[in-house]
Order: sequence, then C-alpha cells, then structure tokens
Amino acid sequence: MKRTRALVAGLLAAAVILTGCGAGNDTADGAGAQQKVVKVAAASDLKFALDDVLKDFRTDNPTTNVEVTYGSSGNFATQLSNGAPFDVFLSADTSYPQKLEEAGLTVDGSQFDYAVGRLVVWADKNKQFGIVAGGIRKLTDPKIRKVAIANPEHAPYGRAAVAALKSAGVYEQVQPKLVLGDNIAQAAEFVTSGNADAGVIALSLSLAGPMKDIGDVAEVDLESYPRINQGGVIMKKATDVEAARTFTAYLGGPKAHAVLKAYGFYLPGQ
Repeated sequence: MKRTRALVAGLLAAAVILTGCGAGNDTADGAGAQQKVVKVAAASDLKFALDDVLKDFRTDNPTTNVEVTYGSSGNFATQLSNGAPFDVFLSADTSYPQKLEEAGLTVDGSQFDYAVGRLVVWADKNKQFGIVAGGIRKLTDPKIRKVAIANPEHAPYGRAAVAALKSAGVYEQVQPKLVLGDNIAQAAEFVTSGNADAGVIALSLSLAGPMKDIGDVAEVDLESYPRINQGGVIMKKATDVEAARTFTAYLGGPKAHAVLKAYGFYLPGQ
C-alpha cells in the first residue's frame, strides 16, 4: 500500500514541479544574479525524465528557475491558444506545437523535436497475466477486465495505443474494457492503483522508480502505431525568450539526450 501511494503521488498529472535555485539561494556561480524563470507546460510522459534533466540543468544554469506543469498535450494546446501563461510547450507530438505556430502564437523558428516516445503494455507482475509472453494481444484475456490508456481525443499516447490495438486486430475486443486517463501518467496511475488490470502506457513511465520493479512489461511493436515524434516550441508571450532558448537548447544537448535515452526515448532522427 505504501509503495502504491508513493507511486501515485509521483504520477499526479497536474503536479507543478519547481526546479532550479530559488531567488534567495545564491551559488558560487550565481551569487547576486537576478533569477530568470521559465514556465514549461510538458506532456506527462516526461515526468521523471524531465525531472532528472532539470537536476543537471540547474547545476549548469544556476540563475534560471524552470517551473514545470505536467499534463495532456491536447489540453495544454487549448489552454495556450487561450493565453495560458507558459513560456515553453513540450508536447507528446509535433502537431500541437505546429498548430500553435500556424496560429501565430509562437516565436518564429522556435519549433523543435526533442524525443521519440515508445509504447508498452504494463501489468502488475503479481497478477501473472502473461503480458511478457503475450504482449498486446494478451489484453483480450477475460481475466483482464479493465485496460487503461490515455484519452485519444487529446493525448497522443492514447491515439497511439488505439492504433496499436487496431493493428494487432484486438481493438473490438478490448474497447469495452478501456479506462481513459486524462493523460498518459494518469493512465499509468490507474494500473498501479488497481483501478485497471493492465495498461498501454509510455515506456518512459514504466522505467521510472518503483514502477519498473513491480510490473510485467511488453514493448509494443513500433510498426503498429504512428511514430510518436515529440516536439516543443517557445511561446510568443514568453516572459524571457532568451532564458527559454537556453532551456530548449539544453534539451538538445548531450546531457539531456543521455537522460532521455535512459528513460527509453529515442532521439530525433533515430
């Protein structure tokens, strides 16, 4: 029970994570310097991975605070269209940043790709559903009564999950079992909390913290769903565009790439 509660707390979809050095915490490199703030709206599959990236970022950039809110890419795109006060948007796809750019809401030329996401089927290993051997087709097993995915209406990972189920020829059988999370982190929480028996979730979340130790995992064939190219953009209303550029450039650097790869992401172009 304690383990599950800890994981649920870590996967809260709308949690705001404040990282970086506070304005009152001077460092040897940043003593007396004015703190810059970058507010980021990030797809929830980045939870854990981005937290680790920011540990390195704050060391290398002690005068810049990065404040991250995790949630659904589609919901963030709607909020940003309506003037939500974020400086950077990290989506779980590239279409939402592109639409914001087409609407004239972003800094010209600031759109970029930062990672490629991957899907897995996940279930508590104690339930012994045979997920590792059976993969996505095992979700038709009558013992598996509820299957969690992200809501495909506004979550790219949810759309990818539906595509994978259809490609495997099991969507019609699994569809009545589906439990929709507002985003992929909430879908993962449904499974770990017992509100679903299995889930089609982001590989990055399955590799995080205690989740990797308690689950049976089967990667979903990459050819069975559209490539999850993940992109970002700087918003035109950003408070400090240069600070935002510093952060987005860091995401394309070797330290951030090493962390993203450790969490199962492919890099752009792979």
